[in-house]
Parts: sequence; structure tokens; C-alpha cells
Amino acid sequence: MDVVIVESPAKAKTINKYLGKNFEVIASFGHVRDLPAKDGSVDPADDFKMLWEVDGKAGKRLSDIAALVKDADRIVLATDPDREGEAISWHVLEVLRAKKVLKDKPVDRVVFNAITKDAILEAMKHPRRIDESLVEAYLARRALDYLVGFNLSPVLWRKLPGARSAGRVQSVALRLVCDRELEIEKFKAREYWSLVAHLRNQADAPFIARLVGADGRKITRLDIGEGAEAEAFKQALDKASFTVKSVEAKPAKRHPYAPFTTSTLQQEASRKLGMAPEITMRVAQRLYEGVDTGGETVGLITYMRTDGVDVAPEAVSAARAVIGKEFGDKYVPGVPRKYLVKAKNAQEAHEAIRPTDMSRLPKNVARFLQPDQARLYELIWTRMIASQMESAVLERTTVEIEALAGARTLDLRATGQVVRFDGFLKLYQEGKDDEEDEESGRLPALSQGEALKKDKIDATQHFTEPPPRYTEATLVKRMEELGIGRPSTYASTLAVLRERDYVKIEKKRLVPEDKGRLVTAFLESFFGRYVQYDFTAALEEQLDRVSNSELDWKQVLRDFWTEFSTAIDGTKELRTTQVLDSLNDLLGPHIFPAKEDGSNPRACPSCGSGQLSLKLGKFGAFIGCSNYPECKYTRTLSDRGESAAKGVEGERPGLKVLGEDPATGQEITLRDGRFGAYVQEGEYDKPKRSSLAANMKPEDVTLEMALALLSLPREVAKHPESGEPILAGIGRYGSYVQHKKTYANLAKDENVLDIGANRAIDLIITKEAGGGRFGGGGEIRAVGNHPQGGAIALKAGRFGPYLAWGKVNATLPKGTDITSLTLEQAAAIVDAKAAGAPSDGRLLGEHPDGGPIAARAGRFGPYVSWNKVNATLPKSMTLESVTIEEATRLIEDKIASGGGKPSKKPAAKNTAAKKPAAKKALAKKTPTKTVGKKAPAKVEIEDSDETPFEGGAPAKKPAAKK
Repeated sequence: MDVVIVESPAKAKTINKYLGKNFEVIASFGHVRDLPAKDGSVDPADDFKMLWEVDGKAGKRLSDIAALVKDADRIVLATDPDREGEAISWHVLEVLRAKKVLKDKPVDRVVFNAITKDAILEAMKHPRRIDESLVEAYLARRALDYLVGFNLSPVLWRKLPGARSAGRVQSVALRLVCDRELEIEKFKAREYWSLVAHLRNQADAPFIARLVGADGRKITRLDIGEGAEAEAFKQALDKASFTVKSVEAKPAKRHPYAPFTTSTLQQEASRKLGMAPEITMRVAQRLYEGVDTGGETVGLITYMRTDGVDVAPEAVSAARAVIGKEFGDKYVPGVPRKYLVKAKNAQEAHEAIRPTDMSRLPKNVARFLQPDQARLYELIWTRMIASQMESAVLERTTVEIEALAGARTLDLRATGQVVRFDGFLKLYQEGKDDEEDEESGRLPALSQGEALKKDKIDATQHFTEPPPRYTEATLVKRMEELGIGRPSTYASTLAVLRERDYVKIEKKRLVPEDKGRLVTAFLESFFGRYVQYDFTAALEEQLDRVSNSELDWKQVLRDFWTEFSTAIDGTKELRTTQVLDSLNDLLGPHIFPAKEDGSNPRACPSCGSGQLSLKLGKFGAFIGCSNYPECKYTRTLSDRGESAAKGVEGERPGLKVLGEDPATGQEITLRDGRFGAYVQEGEYDKPKRSSLAANMKPEDVTLEMALALLSLPREVAKHPESGEPILAGIGRYGSYVQHKKTYANLAKDENVLDIGANRAIDLIITKEAGGGRFGGGGEIRAVGNHPQGGAIALKAGRFGPYLAWGKVNATLPKGTDITSLTLEQAAAIVDAKAAGAPSDGRLLGEHPDGGPIAARAGRFGPYVSWNKVNATLPKSMTLESVTIEEATRLIEDKIASGGGKPSKKPAAKNTAAKKPAAKKALAKKTPTKTVGKKAPAKVEIEDSDETPFEGGAPAKKPAAKK
């Protein structure tokens, strides 16, 4: 038996069908090892020795792989055909060697450019060894990202409060966005005028012509800059006679675009479908790995991480056949088209992104796909087919017109364009990032020397506009042009900029946040070399040369580290005043825009004599007066309007005044702390504080809510047995209710300020009976006998009270009062459970592989479940709105990401419970204790080809259990 190792379970499932019974295909679920986020993971002093750590979730999967490999005849590493895929294969092989299960078994590497039967069987005939050069390029890239992230991010934390992280590619992409914003702010609009004549030929057909010259002088778009000059031209044209000076018609061709690369796919999906790059790549991954198309699971597109535009000859032939059949022979060019990539540092190792079967038309497969999958597949199919279609044939006509106004001669021009043969335009037109002038249509028949009639003359005022902000598509395009990063990094890089609150998206445009601009300004001031576009592109080129066996990867690291470590050391003695001076100089036009009246933009509007400047506080940067503490004027960086001019006396960054406590007169404030938002009463002498509950948003906190939080803990009820009070409060681990030394946590959606007596008693009784978070199995009371026979018991479960009737266990719906639960209510609950309905949600339908999918209300929010795989619902979905299609997609995405592993056999659909046998006495189970782990301190490191991760120094290894 041969063991084939891939990274995706969906891919494994498809490939297993094609290879047959002599092969066992198993998934690694992506990366299995990574650099732990702690000091020493990459050691420059030991020639950049790298210490790898097996991912916690990957340990069990690696054990499963090792068990299969132990009895295998051959091992085939079939991870994705790119640098990351090569790295995953290398990691898996290293782990298997460490486990000593390989022995003398042959190990081969194969790559599947498409998940189809023919492609897979053909690839299996051509195995190779692991490409050491690709692995070394991966190691160099990973080490660089670690060294930059792990050494530069702490500098930001110390010198620039509020900043979260920096990265080799991430910071340069952020600089692009910030530089464009600075261009927009510095832009000064320029006035210009255009003059257009509305004319008619002798047959009374209308058209327009634009002024392009006067008295032998050419007039360009911006040459007429004043209204008076425009009016003079208008008066001259009003009096002029118009004659056709020349007519020139030229044929022209428009050629189709190349098939998609990773970058162009992300750009076009953003423009035409409104998909963010990360969503585009996730959907494309599913199309590549395989989709069930009516009984057959097959990959619909070739591998989606590529910067090559070449296409296999057989695919070109198939595309030409489809064109002839669907559009006619006149749309098939005489010679197949071949494309060359223009991107900097392109590595044309793979085909362009294309359908695996050209005859699989979008309209025929749409019914098998999710809506996003169908839209993206259609985009890829049309682009590929159009790339092999005949060119569009156009005719561009230019008419030069002479206008005589007394002694003045004015020149006008009319242009027109008509499509003589639509060619590829019949199927596909590329989307545009920004609005452009539409190509003019057909001009009427005109002849040289023909006198023209004038209808009217328009003189229109215009103003130049600043360069537009980047969209995700145009930023990806710009990064590719500069050679920054790799196509597989773009989606994750943009996602990180949003997650760090460095940029936001407004009307599909990327707008830098103040935090992002501060980080960029700091890096430009003190690490300018490492955010330069040319330097980053040159380093990327070096990594490409490593992958081509042209450079030693360790030497690349040595050269980089020598200068980078010196730059890091140079910031250790950096004083706050130096940081502030540099940031004030760089961000001056942004923070203190010029005033219309010409007055000093830095003058303090409160005291008049002080100067405003950038200051750094515990919670980030803000604007303050130089006369502090006499003048306490402050404002945020982003507040530059009327409220900034008025100022807020005593306002501090990270703080919002809610009002005063009517009882004490103390100021009540909402603050942004290290561990989240909190409210505080007063300022000095150990002020009283309270965290917000998990379900509270800082922007929703009112004075009344803050006073209620500060009054916690509060008495909710009396214990029914002891008569002692049950208190509700907020502690280190969230909201809770308490009776003596018994604590029970509230659910995330329960409000500590209005929890009722019944619910509090339920939680305490359940916890005291052995239920709740760490207990389970204790019987609270017998409810009675079910009408069909058998006793119903109320028990304390690990996650709360539930009803037990024979083999049916039913969780109580939220809000159920266990003290007043009746037999009729209990019977209805267990009957619903026996019929297959979850007590905490609803059944949605059957999974394609069998087994029911249910939507449930979980402890940490609503989720969908199938066959022991649970997937949390996004905020846009609710228990009531989620559909079976959406639930299936969420489940499959969870499995593909490695976050869930279904059992071998789908869970059978629940049927009505049989009449239970007489109840037997059961031995009481000892509750299982859970040993918690201390959360590590977060360190953020950029990852080259995957989403940057957040990790940290692991907690100390727990002592062995005695």
C-alpha cells in the first residue's frame, strides 16, 4: 500500500476516488510545524539555526500519518505545487524521520496542477525528490519574517504606544496606502476650462468637437485656466464659421487579456464581484480541491497560486473547440495565442488559472456550486475562453475642423470609434478600477471641405482631482508592479492591515487609520531602509534567486541581519522627544492642515499662547498643548474639524467622561485599558473600577450602566435551602453568580446587570450538584414517568442542566426554570430531542455525505454542527436565517482549515426513542478535571505565504501529575 499525503481533507477525499484501493490518501490539514513565537526560534549567533515546534492541533494528525506510514510500501508527498506546498512536504518528512517510521521506504514528491483523474494519474507517473532550493527559499523567507517581526514589533511597543506589529511586507504595503493619503492631502486643485462645439453636418446629423488649438498654438486639457480666457474663446466660437479640414479613419485592434494569475484574479474578482482577495482565494481553493458535480467530485480549476500565464497545449485546443461550437468559427483565431507575463520577479512554474475542462460551461455547473463559487468559476471560465478568441476589430475616426472667427483661426477635433467585429468583446471585458471617459461612438458621415452648422458652444469649468485612494485590487496591482511580496501573500497582508486597525475600508477604498500613519512615520524615520520599495523588491528578488539555486540562503540572512540588528540596537537609547520630533515633522501636513485664513495651524485654540504638537500617552498618540499642565487642551489625531477647534478641557486619549455619580459627585469615566475597556469612579486614592461584561460594547455604555457596574457585586436572590444571598458580579474570568464559595459563570449573552433570581438559582443549584463548567453527572431530581414509560430525570451536566429519559439526553432551552419544570414540559423537550430536533436550535437538513446538519445556540454564540464538526456562524447569520447551503459551506471550510475532523461514519439521523427499559442504577461518574494553561503573551510575526499568526512564549510545562 502507498500512502499519499496531501494538506486538505477535501483534496484527499477527491484524490482517493481516483487512485484506487492500493493507495491511502491522508491530509496533514495544512502546516504541521512553525517557529514558536519566543526568543531564540531563529538564532543568528548559531548560523540562523531554526527551532521548529509541532502545532498543537497537528500532533494527533501526525501520529495518524506515522501509523499509516509504518506499514506502507511507499510514501508520496502530494502537497500543493508551490513554495508552501514544498515546505509542508518537507516538514512532514522531517517529523516522520524524527519518529523513525520511514526506515528504507521510498519517498516521492508529486504535484497536482489540477484535481482531475487524468491530471492525478499523469502526475503519479512522474515523481521527483523534494526541491531543496524551494525549501531553502521558504526557510530564508520564514527566518526573515521572524527576525523582522520579533525584533521590530517590540521596538514599536516601547517607543510608540498603541502600535501592534510590523512586518517585512506588511509595513511596506501600509506605507503605500499612507503615501497615497499624503498625496491626497497635499494636493491642490487646479482650475481649467473645456470648450465644446455642438455641430451638425449637411444631413443634420449632430456630433461634438473639442477646442484643441488657437492661432497656431496647441491647447491641451489644462491650458485654459481662467474663466475670462474661456469666455473669450466662447465668444470667438459663437461668431465663427466651421469647415471640415480633414477626415482620417484608421483600423485598430484590441487583443484579449491573458488568462488569470493569482494577482489578476484577485484584482478582477474585487472589481467585478466585490470579493476581497482573501475571500477570492478561499473560494478558488474549494474550486481547485474538488466539488461534487452530480455524483462525481472533481476539481473545476487548476492550481490558483501562480504567476504564470502559460496554458497547456491540450487546454488551448479544448478552448478553441469550445469557441467554435459556442460562438462560431469566425471567433477562432488562425493561430493559438501565447502570452508572456509582465510582472516583476515572476516565476512561471505553473499554468495560468483556468478551468480543468473547457467544455464544462458555467451555466451547466452553477446548480452544483455555492453562489460565490459559481460567480468565480464563471469569471475564470470566461477569461480563459476569451484569451483564445479572435481580436476585436475597431475603426477609429478623427475629424479635424477649422473655425474662422475674423482674424482668428481656431482648431477643433471630433473623434469616434466603432466596433467592426466584436471578437473577444462578445464574451468578456475587463473591469476598470476607476471611472474613465467612455469611448466615443460612431461619427456621422463627414467629408473634407464640408461646411458645418453650429447649435451651441459650451464652456465648462473643471478642477483637477487628487489621485484616488487604493482599492484592494489596485493595491495588489501596485505591489505586483513594484515586486513587493508574492501573489500568495497579498490576501493575508491586506487582511492583517485591517485586523491591526491600520487601515479601514470606506466605499471600497483603503483609508489609513491614524495608528497606521504613526507606524509608517516611525518606520520611515528610524527604519527607513526597510520600508523602501526598492529594498523590499530587491530582497524579494534575492529570495527568488535562492529558489533558483543561484544564492546561498544563509548568506542572504547574514547580509540582512548585519545591518538590521545595528538599526535595532540604535533605537535602544532613543528618547521620546526624538520620536516626537520626527513624527511631528513627517505628519505635520496631516495633523495640522493649513487654515484658509492663513493663521498658524499649530496655535492652541484654548489658551492662544501655546503650540500644539504630537504627544505620546499610555494609550497611544494624541495632540496636546505645550502649556500643559496650565492648559489641558487635547484632541485626537483624526479630529481636525470644528470639535478640534473648540477643544475638550481635560479630555485624555483612551478616556471618555460619562458624567458624575449623583451620590458622591465623583467623575465617572470610561477608559481603554490593557485588558479592554473599563469604567472608573474618581481619579485618585485607589479609585473604584469595574470591567465591562463580555456582551457590552464600549460605545453603548451610559452613565447609568457605569454606575450599575461599579455597584457590583449585587444581591440577586436568596438560596432556597441556606437562605444565604446569591450575588452577581464580574470577575477575572467574566460575569458570574456566587453563593458562599460556589461560583457559576454566566453565558456570554447573559447580562450581569439584569439576570433574574430564577436563572441565578438554576446556575448555583446546577453547580452545587456537580454540573456546570467542570462537573457533570449528578441528578438534581426526578421529574416523573414519561407517558410512554420510563422515568425522566433532571440532571446536572457539564454545560448545564439536562433531562435524561432512557438513552435520550436533552439540554434544557435557555431560560427554563428548573425549580418549576413540569412533567408535561419535560416530556415535550425529550420528545423533540428523540425526533432529531436539537433543543438549542433547529435541524437544517442533510449533509451531502449523510447525517443531519443542525443550527444550535452555543455557549459562545450560534453555530452549525455535523458529524462532530462544529462551525461558528459569522455575525451576519443567525440561527433563524442560516440555510442548509450556508451551513454546508461553513462545515466544509472548517474541515478544510484543519479546525474540525469528522468521524469516519456520518452520525445517523436521530429517530424516535424506543420505549425505555426499566431504569438501572448507574455508578456515579467522577467529574473530569480540566487543567488550564496560562495564556501566552502575544507576539505577532508576519508569515510569508499564510495569514500572519499570533503566538507567544508557551507556559511552563505542567508538573507531572502525581
